[in-house]
Amino acid sequence: MPIIVNLDVMMAKRKISLNELSNKVGITPANLSILKTGKAKAIRFSTLEAICKELNCQPGDILEWAEVE
Repeated sequence: MPIIVNLDVMMAKRKISLNELSNKVGITPANLSILKTGKAKAIRFSTLEAICKELNCQPGDILEWAEVE
């Protein structure tokens, strides 16, 4: 998939665990894990906004596009 999810990188930079972030954002750890591993097919803007607010980052810090060769 050409969209790369860097949520794990941002979580490591902010020193926040999956469970802690899921509690603060209000989504289940399982759903956050699916997003973190790049297996999600979609993300709601409200979820992305909550994650960015909690991690104090921009959507581009979490999502990136890469050309498939």
